Amino acid sequence: MGMFSVFHISSSGLTAERLRMDIISNNITNANSTRTQEGGPYRREVPVFAAILEKAIGGQVEGKGVQVIGIGKDPSPLKMIFDPGHPDANEEGYVAMPNVDVVKEMVDLITASRAYEANVAVVNAAKNAAAKALEIGR
Repeated sequence: MGMFSVFHISSSGLTAERLRMDIISNNITNANSTRTQEGGPYRREVPVFAAILEKAIGGQVEGKGVQVIGIGKDPSPLKMIFDPGHPDANEEGYVAMPNVDVVKEMVDLITASRAYEANVAVVNAAKNAAAKALEIGR
């Protein structure tokens, strides 16, 4: 593993966590959306991550970061709320609401924020180590 691969790994983590925070904020924004362009209520979105792996000399597998391979829809059931006066209520008076739990989204947001901060700390530590290595030659 080279010295600069730390920057690549951490930057892929920063990108992934930023996208995760964007998706969470989109979920919170649409927590009460009963109509979407696709039809029906909004469904919670979740990012799908995969490790970037590379075979090194000797056949050993090394991690090279993370990549987003897609954004999936949460298959959990929609919430059914009794509100007969709502324009999207069915014939029994129930409205299908999004499967977004704002408390869970906030916990996920804190987790993503902490992971982002950890990646920033790694970048700063690697930058300082590289600067110290350059000072050795003086």
